[in-house]
Amino acid sequence: MAKGNAAASEGGNPKTDPKDVSNQIKDPDEWTTGGEPMTGAQASYLKTLSEEAKEPEAFDESLGKAEASKRIDDLRHKAGKA
Repeated sequence: MAKGNAAASEGGNPKTDPKDVSNQIKDPDEWTTGGEPMTGAQASYLKTLSEEAKEPEAFDESLGKAEASKRIDDLRHKAGKA
């Protein structure tokens, strides 16, 4: 058995270990694509949350992915959905 396969079968690879979530949680400020325009799904969810929270000013279609993610998290906490 190759060395790489042994590590993966022992749970040494965080990408294949379902218990290791360290590679799934990353601060939006560290996203390499954070400055790109928000996705359609982000825009839709942010608009919905901002309307539910009665904070229409929270929706700004010019936001990047990272900023949209932070606003979504903030509105989810305010709405008790987190």
